[in-house]
Amino acid sequence: MDNIKTDICVIGAGSGGLSFAAGAAQMGASVVLFEKGKMGGDCLNYGCVPSKSLIESSKYASIAYKAKSLGVEINNIQLDVQDIMSHIKNVIKKIEPHDSVERFENLGVKVIQSKASFIDSKSVQGENCVVRAKYFIIATGSSPRIIPFNGLNLNRVLTNENIFDLNYIPKTLLVIGGGPIGCELAQAFASFGTNIIILENSDKILGMLDSSSRDILLDSWKNLPIDVFTSVTDINFSDSNSIRKVSFITEKIKNEIIFDDILMATGREPNLSILNLDNANIFFDSKGIIVDSYQRTNQKRIFAIGDCASRFQFTHNASYQASALIQTILFKLPKKVSYNYFPYCIYTNPEIAHVGICVADAKKQGLTILSLEYEGNDRAIATVNELGLIQVSTDKRGYIYGVTIIGANAGELITQWTILMSNKKKLKHMASTIVPYPTLSELNKRVAGSFYTPKLFSKKVQSIVKALMKIS
Repeated sequence: MDNIKTDICVIGAGSGGLSFAAGAAQMGASVVLFEKGKMGGDCLNYGCVPSKSLIESSKYASIAYKAKSLGVEINNIQLDVQDIMSHIKNVIKKIEPHDSVERFENLGVKVIQSKASFIDSKSVQGENCVVRAKYFIIATGSSPRIIPFNGLNLNRVLTNENIFDLNYIPKTLLVIGGGPIGCELAQAFASFGTNIIILENSDKILGMLDSSSRDILLDSWKNLPIDVFTSVTDINFSDSNSIRKVSFITEKIKNEIIFDDILMATGREPNLSILNLDNANIFFDSKGIIVDSYQRTNQKRIFAIGDCASRFQFTHNASYQASALIQTILFKLPKKVSYNYFPYCIYTNPEIAHVGICVADAKKQGLTILSLEYEGNDRAIATVNELGLIQVSTDKRGYIYGVTIIGANAGELITQWTILMSNKKKLKHMASTIVPYPTLSELNKRVAGSFYTPKLFSKKVQSIVKALMKIS
């Protein structure tokens, strides 16, 4: 049994753990990194990377059907499942070296491919070693939540961890859960021709969205084989090898549907079970490890980042928290984690991106909502991407409180707003920016400019201009 002493011990080689380990090692700290599974964690192997790769393939299937409106008719569209899945695996393979054991060892990180559990608040045990450290970073991520519905054969359930191993396109896919993962993968498979049934227990899918954005997304689904059931209760299965059937109640009506495959997308659970947190007296609950605004646990030298300790379960959030900890731990300059200007994107088609407060909260606060539809943008018209909307919440002085974009390239367009908001800039900075023509970025410029339109074209301004024009 090896005894190792180090400055920092990181448990988990997902986005947050890798980001912190790489930064800390390159800045001179000694770092030990534990990972019991695949380097890169959920994001690289089961989450963002494979799902966005699959979604990209599905977009091309959609474009093929859409091409006729652009004067190009594509006949005999064929899907090669093996090639689609090979594409996903090739993307992962290209990114893997960046997250590999070799790269991190070259950076000076000691990588231990083993599980780790706390002995006490100053040490953890791996399979063949004990590590004592000044600081610990827990970054163990999360796993799909599996609900054992009555009659369901759990051995035949798909999640984001195994759906990318399919060697066929399902004829009918039952999706339990109408959150981002469920909706993204549902639309992707629907674009391949799969009949989709989404069951959501709340009264709407994608509950974080305002009604305008949700309506646009549902409108875009009208030509896809997607059926959405909300306020679903009393779900029961008859799940045999010969026939798979689900029954449920919605709007007091009992429904019964036969399906081929089932995707469970009912949220995530923090990976905490093997850590023995009680040995270190670390506080946690069913949602994850309890941390303060510095990502510190109740033990002052133990921190937790990413899905295991955050309500925002996004890869970029884990990386953001890791960068804050670099400042807090390495430079002794405590940095709070703030979500005032935290952007996210849902990769449906059209994409949905958001930063700041939601439209409903903005209305409650009496803020002005500026809206602009994609259909007036020349680039959107030329590329047949006219279904979309930008909504910006602002006060009377032009400060920006929130932005929601649904439409083509929404995930790219939101960054301009995030930069303005995080630097406390006003709408005038967006309105005065020169953007290339024709681009979707003109949407950002135009919606910002609409804030000043009433004043610019007012009678008062007209009177001033007329008076000035009389001066020779």
